[in-house]
Amino acid sequence: TNLSPFNCSFQAMEREVSAAFDRGDPSEIMSSAFKLQVTREDIHTLRDLEWLNDEVINFYMNLLVERNKKEGYPAVHVFSTFFYPKLISGGYKTVRRWTRDVDLFKKDLILVPIHLSHHWTLVVIDIRKKTIKYFDSLGHKKDEICESLFYYLQEESQQKRNVQLNFSEWTLHSMEAHEIPQQDNGSDCGVFMCKYADYISRDKPIIFTQDNMPYFRRKMVWEIIHQQLL
Repeated sequence: TNLSPFNCSFQAMEREVSAAFDRGDPSEIMSSAFKLQVTREDIHTLRDLEWLNDEVINFYMNLLVERNKKEGYPAVHVFSTFFYPKLISGGYKTVRRWTRDVDLFKKDLILVPIHLSHHWTLVVIDIRKKTIKYFDSLGHKKDEICESLFYYLQEESQQKRNVQLNFSEWTLHSMEAHEIPQQDNGSDCGVFMCKYADYISRDKPIIFTQDNMPYFRRKMVWEIIHQQLL
């Protein structure tokens, strides 16, 4: 049966999400794509006030990339959550091969999910506007992360296409708390980060709030299981 969201009742979707949250074999694979697997245990990080894990975030980010292959969406590249720690610990040479099949400079947007010990944040590199912005749902500023990613981009441009990026042409900015929706608990940073990425990758204003989080969590469960964004 074709379970597109348009011929699948809200009740049926709710039942499916509840079933995914039920007890069951934690290692059961609930979704598999993009060379990634999401288990029931991973899906359970979307419950209530749990912290999202790498598996859920990387899978969801790949769903954004898939959606954006359609006409009318910006071309997006997403780095895995493991990219930034590798770049910081080992420098450009350790991540040089991560883009061997992709020309970052032909993309519109590059999304970099970042995990800071107990907190998820997002960096958005807009190649069209030459901006690098840091999105943090707790309002912290991390200009140094934007700088690290600019230097990565500079190196990538030099190595892959022999073009020097000029720092003075780029704008690096940590978004202020008043500029983007903020969380008011200690557990929703991962969902905020995923939704920043969702809205930005549609070139839409970011207009959700903390109140939307329980709904977003359940929606993400359905989207991951069906490998399709609503």
